[in-house]
Amino acid sequence: MKLSFFGAAGDVTGSRFLLEVQERRILIDCGLFQGLKQLRLRNWSKFPVAPSSIEAILLTHAHLDHSGYLPRLVHDGYRGKIYATQGTIDLCEILLADSAHIQESDADFANRHRLSKHTPALPLYTIKDVQNTMRQFRPVPFDTVHQLAPEIHAGFSRAGHILGASSVEIYWKGRRIVFSGDVGRYNDPLMCTPANVNYADYLILESTYGDRLHDQRDPKERLAEIIQKTIQRGGTVVIPSFAVGRAQLLLVLLHQLKKLGRLPANLPIYVDSPMSTDVVDIYRSYKNELRIDEALCTEAFSCAQYVRDVEESKKLDSMPMPKIIISASGMATGGRVIHHLKRFLPDSRASIVFAGFQAVGTRGAKILHGAQSIKIHGQYYPVRAEINNLSMLSAHADADELMRWLSNFTLPPKETFLVHGEPESADTLRLRIKDELGWSCRAASYMETIELL
Repeated sequence: MKLSFFGAAGDVTGSRFLLEVQERRILIDCGLFQGLKQLRLRNWSKFPVAPSSIEAILLTHAHLDHSGYLPRLVHDGYRGKIYATQGTIDLCEILLADSAHIQESDADFANRHRLSKHTPALPLYTIKDVQNTMRQFRPVPFDTVHQLAPEIHAGFSRAGHILGASSVEIYWKGRRIVFSGDVGRYNDPLMCTPANVNYADYLILESTYGDRLHDQRDPKERLAEIIQKTIQRGGTVVIPSFAVGRAQLLLVLLHQLKKLGRLPANLPIYVDSPMSTDVVDIYRSYKNELRIDEALCTEAFSCAQYVRDVEESKKLDSMPMPKIIISASGMATGGRVIHHLKRFLPDSRASIVFAGFQAVGTRGAKILHGAQSIKIHGQYYPVRAEINNLSMLSAHADADELMRWLSNFTLPPKETFLVHGEPESADTLRLRIKDELGWSCRAASYMETIELL
């Protein structure tokens, strides 16, 4: 048995782990690399093994850093099944189509404005590739064991990160290999608590926040403070938001603030992301997987105006009155939020509020780190707006929560491999696991292959 780390090793994007059992190849996650250009370029590199040689893909959840490379792999010859929970499949249908649309639109924009060194600029994959990919998905229920091949079985347990998110367990000849996926929060207002995992021979563990703790302040209070200050000076609040999970959580919090009288009842809230709008509809249909009750779910998701039309989206930037705009993408790497940032970054009355992890090299990370100007579509825009980050809204477990999740193990794994984290966060978590639990643990390296004895 061999395990290869084709992504999310030394960084937080491009989750791709290849497990080889005898002559069979199983891929766990198939994500896009995001952030720094040197990482994004990996998306265009030839996959390390022939896609046609992979027998099955197991998907922990729908976020693009875990699912976004699937259409390219299918385009290049993968013909096997893709196993995931039904919630993950429903979300992937939206996210992958949106990703393809953005890539096709960006390629077209680059060609029309001659912004690319390549002639012509091409998308990584197309809507047609996504349609082909969706036909290969197969739903797997939580907490059941599914046969992948003779003597190889897999199970999916709730990870609590977003709707449908899972930790994946693979069984072969008495051995158990656990891939944590992205572990969720224990006090998340929207998602249920991650399920306990109590045993693994080998554990592949995310370490996104392995070196820090989330802000313990009430996110509603902090959000209210920012919005109240902004509307008092006549400004607009722009929230670059992940379309899956974060946008829905923000709607719950904003609804509660209005209900408490902390925000004006007539303050307009716009969800300017067709994908976020579609995702809200999916969340409504999975109320049994959410922590909130059906009434609150319905009320919260109805407190905003949903913008689908491009012209209507453009009008938001010319409206003079204070308002809240929630728009994808969460790291400001693409989507409609880019056009809102062009308008509101230079506006000293406005506030830009980030609501989650910002990968190195993304616009979001550069803005948070104090950049005085930001390049968008070939031009630089000054940063005069107030910048805030609500890190407590992250859907990732922090260091203490990861240790809490590990505390459910009744026996230590033979080896724990840390992935999906920047080098400092992975190494800090490694030392905690070693010192507090006494486990053998190390950070995985990109393109490393390990023999699992």
